Amino acid sequence: MSTQVQAQTEQFDAATQKELQVFLEQEQAKARLQTSIHTFTDMCWDKCITGSISNRFSRGEEGCLVNCVDRFLDTSLFIVKSLEAKRGQI
Repeated sequence: MSTQVQAQTEQFDAATQKELQVFLEQEQAKARLQTSIHTFTDMCWDKCITGSISNRFSRGEEGCLVNCVDRFLDTSLFIVKSLEAKRGQI
């Protein structure tokens, strides 16, 4: 939190401060998720959509999108688990 925000939250009791902290962490997690979704949408779209845009994807485009998103999620999960394991070693 910024210094100004910390100064403003010091006027609250401990329970309210904790509630605010949890709320901010949840909102930050939502923002990270939205960023990830935006990233893999852009990446997979650029990689997989090669034809003209129509009302349906071709079978190859659809399969490419599914595989691309699956690999992105697998990689992200692997990175998170690795970081958690390293943090647990500290």
